[in-house]
Amino acid sequence: MSTHALTPDAPPGNDPERRQWLLATGAAGGVLAAGVAVPFVSSFAPSERAKAMGAAVEVDLSDLAPGALKTVEWRGKPVWIQRRTPEMIQALQGHDEQLADPGSVRDELPEALRNPGRSSRPELFVAVGICTHLGCSPTAVAAGSGNPSVGAEWAGGFFCPCHGSTFDLAGRVFKNKPAPTNLEIPPHRYLSDSRVVIGEADKA
Repeated sequence: MSTHALTPDAPPGNDPERRQWLLATGAAGGVLAAGVAVPFVSSFAPSERAKAMGAAVEVDLSDLAPGALKTVEWRGKPVWIQRRTPEMIQALQGHDEQLADPGSVRDELPEALRNPGRSSRPELFVAVGICTHLGCSPTAVAAGSGNPSVGAEWAGGFFCPCHGSTFDLAGRVFKNKPAPTNLEIPPHRYLSDSRVVIGEADKA
């Protein structure tokens, strides 16, 4: 019976075939990990649509007639811009006792907007056109409209048809209404008499 001499196994670190196999599988695993990591990391980057949703909006006011209201979209919300007439500005006075927050204390508005018109320019009113109750969109109701929902003494403003909240021409909510706060005033700044940027505030 023939016998063969037994030789000890070579140490793992000295096995050329094993070393090549480890290098090959390691490289393949690295490529796979990189392929998975790129989409994962990119998922944290904001999409172009998300960026656009938060972008400021520049609005031309040259075609906004006295008394007229223009609606633009900012961050998916309707934003009103109204050019108030002298009569509308006058109507903002004399009814503070009927309002829930006439001085906009709860709104934490910048000092420049804490006035009866809630605006840095009395003739221009900028507000988010969403009721602060449950998110319905109020409608503008002019003085003398005869709308029974606002009463005979109505001096002009906004009425929410969903639950009856009423706001004056500066978006201040009347007392004993479902809406808890005044209409939101978005950050905005004027580039000129005919252009406003919604989404950027004036520098203090």
